[in-house]
Amino acid sequence: MNLINLENVAKAYGPKPLLDAVSLGLDEGDRVGVVGRNGGGKSTLVSVVARETGPDAGRVTHARGLRLGFLTQRDEFPEGATVRSVVLGDRAEHEWAGDVRARDVLGGLIADLDLDAPLAGMSGGERRRVALARLLVPESDLLLLDEPTNHLDIEAIDWLARHLKGRGTALLVVTHDRWFLDEVTERTWEVVDGRVERYEGGYSAYVLAKAERARIAAATEAKRQNLLRKELAWLRRGPQARTSKPKFRVDAAQALIADEPPPRDAVELTRFATARLGKTVYDVEDATVELGEAEDGTRRTIFERMTWRLGPGDRVGLVGVNGSGKSTLLRLLDGSVSPVSGKVVQGKTVQLAHLSQNLEELDPSRRVLESVEEIRRRITVGKRDWTASQLLERLGFQGDRQWTPVGDLSGGERRRLQILRLLMGEPNVLLLDEPTNDLDIETLTEVEDLLDGWPGTLVVVSHDRYFLERITDHVVALLGDGRVSMLPGGVDEYLERRAAGGAPKPGPKPARPGETPATPSEKVAPAPAKPKGGGQDWKARKELDRLERRLEKLTRQEAELHERLAAHATDYAKLQELDGRLKEIQAEAAGVEEEWLMLAEDLG
Repeated sequence: MNLINLENVAKAYGPKPLLDAVSLGLDEGDRVGVVGRNGGGKSTLVSVVARETGPDAGRVTHARGLRLGFLTQRDEFPEGATVRSVVLGDRAEHEWAGDVRARDVLGGLIADLDLDAPLAGMSGGERRRVALARLLVPESDLLLLDEPTNHLDIEAIDWLARHLKGRGTALLVVTHDRWFLDEVTERTWEVVDGRVERYEGGYSAYVLAKAERARIAAATEAKRQNLLRKELAWLRRGPQARTSKPKFRVDAAQALIADEPPPRDAVELTRFATARLGKTVYDVEDATVELGEAEDGTRRTIFERMTWRLGPGDRVGLVGVNGSGKSTLLRLLDGSVSPVSGKVVQGKTVQLAHLSQNLEELDPSRRVLESVEEIRRRITVGKRDWTASQLLERLGFQGDRQWTPVGDLSGGERRRLQILRLLMGEPNVLLLDEPTNDLDIETLTEVEDLLDGWPGTLVVVSHDRYFLERITDHVVALLGDGRVSMLPGGVDEYLERRAAGGAPKPGPKPARPGETPATPSEKVAPAPAKPKGGGQDWKARKELDRLERRLEKLTRQEAELHERLAAHATDYAKLQELDGRLKEIQAEAAGVEEEWLMLAEDLG
């Protein structure tokens, strides 16, 4: 069954068309992801499909009786609205409590929220979850989602992907989250230069198909260029030669010249030079961090007697629920937060750059070029000197755009500007707090290419699983126990530990089959506090940290031995020696890992 048709649709804001003679359709069961550059027309396309925005030309047709759910980027609610009024309306409790879908949505998205709580003053993440719950509780034939993962943590994104896959509703989703696209979509539309290019498969299949198209186009272009040179040589033989040839050959040659494609206007990031790091980067020793102050004068303990080592060349992804202390840990490293006990030792050679979530250090009144030049006017990359203006051009700030006030930039442009400002300082340690916010996929891949070859130490906080897996070597988590936990299994292990109760989560637990679920408004009695192990517990945690560091060192040694084995492939005696050493290290690593697991289980 056909749900929506677009016929020769055109839409423009200003002189540049965002959609130009676009014709496409959505059928029952279609699951389509929409990708493209920021400002390229993705949100406009979805808004036109939803009939929220009228086309300048063409026609949009909806099936009769179509039940359409539309999630916009901005979460807007009536004044004085509560969670209950927005999500459930005036439905009686027995009515929605008996609805399997309603229970699933409430338990998956807003279990930690009081149904009678006002939406005014809630965080962006809480408002986003309420907006999603409002959309997902009713039955729909088609869901249109514009950046549904904005402000969501990894757990909420994982739940949303599983829910949409199990729901079976037709879906059109705009998102920069590539893992999410791969999980929930089966086709991809790329909005580019007013067109909508269609690909079969999710994001990974789209990348493969696009690369193949580019390869074919490059081969065709090479043939065209050869013909172009021949035609130009022929035309240069002089006016007499030209008049002696058939006119169609002259016309063909001129057409080839006119068809010369313009230089690609792509974001290009440069690998910057970095100072060498010494053996010590950061040593956090028995650090206790407290923040905030309640009415009774008490403060919230974020970290308790935490010990953590960050070495040269470490590439660490940091995950945890919203509010678990991820940003606080980065601020502890940069010195803006001090521990109430313990200490943080910073290496003497560390040159730190910290990308915060809010980009507070950007002055909205300054021009783009001025904002970069206040850090450094010129920089040497390789053997070439670059001015701030030249680097801005390579990051997509062309001509007059460099003189735009920072306050007039989009979120993605501000993020690109801040990344350039950080790199102009030539750091060797990068702390990145949600660096993927507001960046389109093409810019994300450019940032990943830069960080892939960057030789310094890196700590990244992100809810973008694809980004974490691409640029980090291992993942650690904040599980609510006041320390940093190593996750050999990465994000998947984090989700498994969270699902198994590896960290506290406010709100009622999801109902088991056959049980009446606790409503989100019910207060859950706090679990009795576990008796603290005092000094023994602290010593066990310290031993756990030591084992983690030993395991990391053995893993590095194993990788080095594999490289040496490959380098001495023809030296039998050397191979025997290296193979023996490799088996020793693997055996030791297995023993350390088993000891770590046993100790972690005892502490849990």
